[in-house]
Amino acid sequence: MSSSTLLSRRDLAFLLHDWLDVGRLTERPRYAEHSRETFDAVLDLAAQVAAERFATHNRAADATEPSFDGQRVRTIPQVKAALEVFAETGLLAATMDESVGGMQLPHAVAAACFAWFQAANVATAAYPFLTLGNANLLLAHGSAEQIDTWVRPMVEGRFFGTMCLSEPQAGSSLADITTRAEPQDDGTYRLVGTKMWISGGEHDLAENIVHLVLARIPGGPPGVKGISLFIVPKVLLDAGGALGPRNDVVLVGLNHKLGYRGTTNTLLNFGEGVHRPYGRPGAVGYLVGEPHQGLAQMFHMMNEARIGVGAGATALGYTGYLKSVAYARQRPQGRPVADKDPTAPQVPIVAHADVRRMLLAQKSYVEGALALILYCGRLLDEEKTAPAEADRSRAHLLLDLLTPIAKSWPSQWCLAANDLAIQVHGGYGYTRDYDVEQHWRDNRLNPIHEGTHGIQALDLLGRKVTMRGGAGLELLLETIRATVTRAWKAEGEAAELAGRLGAAVDRIAVVTRRLHGAGDPELALANASVYLEAVGHVVIAWMWLEQLLAVEALGDPDGPDADFLAGKRQAARYFFRYELPRTGPQFDLLESLDRTTLDTRDTWF
Repeated sequence: MSSSTLLSRRDLAFLLHDWLDVGRLTERPRYAEHSRETFDAVLDLAAQVAAERFATHNRAADATEPSFDGQRVRTIPQVKAALEVFAETGLLAATMDESVGGMQLPHAVAAACFAWFQAANVATAAYPFLTLGNANLLLAHGSAEQIDTWVRPMVEGRFFGTMCLSEPQAGSSLADITTRAEPQDDGTYRLVGTKMWISGGEHDLAENIVHLVLARIPGGPPGVKGISLFIVPKVLLDAGGALGPRNDVVLVGLNHKLGYRGTTNTLLNFGEGVHRPYGRPGAVGYLVGEPHQGLAQMFHMMNEARIGVGAGATALGYTGYLKSVAYARQRPQGRPVADKDPTAPQVPIVAHADVRRMLLAQKSYVEGALALILYCGRLLDEEKTAPAEADRSRAHLLLDLLTPIAKSWPSQWCLAANDLAIQVHGGYGYTRDYDVEQHWRDNRLNPIHEGTHGIQALDLLGRKVTMRGGAGLELLLETIRATVTRAWKAEGEAAELAGRLGAAVDRIAVVTRRLHGAGDPELALANASVYLEAVGHVVIAWMWLEQLLAVEALGDPDGPDADFLAGKRQAARYFFRYELPRTGPQFDLLESLDRTTLDTRDTWF
């Protein structure tokens, strides 16, 4: 397999085939038309298009941000050209039903395909991925007419989609949104309000933009229980589906970001009265599903987006890692510690132990994170297609619990990998001559959007580990312990690492009971971020033990695979020796019910 500095094709093959065994999914009716050959062919197609169409303008899109002249938003032409090619591949509908033009690919395979585009150009990739999430929500909750009207053009790449949740005064507190939707006699609604931080909210890349907007119908319950979901297109359609008048959705301005600069990020006004479709004020909207169910419906897209954020963070960390490896191999500097001869030739910096430490740390983060993302995709495949209802329910529960970890762990630690990639490059890494500084800037958004690190922590500790009487946490611990048992039976190094992982799993159980048994919810959640980080590290250690077992099952082949498999073993050792021990002091802190942060007064800052 050819090498790339975007992702490792060999690693994807190992994870999908040698570990997750996605080929077995072709025994199920939904995937019966597929084979390993079709999976590999679509992966190769994704890698080619990502390299040739997306990576080639990554720096240009960053340097020349979208601009707004008061009339329209302009992006560099390469963005639209790349998105047109992306639409031609059919990947927008990779996992969708054939009935709507989909490929019916397994979610694990699709996640691997999409990672290529996120690694190549995460800003341009954001447009189709938001569209994909929008379309999937409507497929789950929209009417047949809404699917025909809005999803099919999105699948074809003619319309793009957004999600409009946050408002300037509300931020992440969706209970405080004020956008209202007034019912009309014709069954539509007129929306009035403002939405902030809307990625892809305005651009010149598609015929239309389909906004999914959270708003309140007057008279509904207060708080999140009174939120409904609406389709609000940028351009209205006539009875035949042709583009009609401009809807009353107005761009107030573009937000200018540290990274992700090629993705428009917008402040939108709905119902400002600028366009007045059909002569009346308010943006025309169409209710999705039943009134006051908007937040539950939107979580369909948000949960998908959260794992997508983790995947994007992973991809950015991964390409930064590969580029720092390539740099370390070709950059001569210094001599071995034991060789003091100044006339001796310099060695590549990869020869220095501290550089290898930084590369190994990156490898352990990004390959561990990629395993988690693809594992989540495999769980989604089980949830959708497992023959037994019990297996589908189990996969759903485990995926629900892992979602905040899959979003936040890669967002934190693959960002750390990007930081190390800059460090490996030295002074050059801090310049714009190399890609790694942009990868760090792009990745810095991921701990923030789709729910901050702290929000994911509250979700994990405050809701996910207690849902269904703690059944989700118990399932996670049981699943990890099953891997520990397999490793013990394998003996050797795997058994040694299994002992360490088993002890960490036991700590999770004890600490969680301690926190929720304190009788003080505020105290229990005060250090939720520490809990998320500790549990996340245990989960990634589990991913590494799983990979080690898959390596051992392959034996010791000769040739290029020997180095690949040895690298896997070494990364697993590193994570268990350098990273998993971090969780001990974190669990100690949590178990002590420390009140330091809780008792700090605002006047002390």
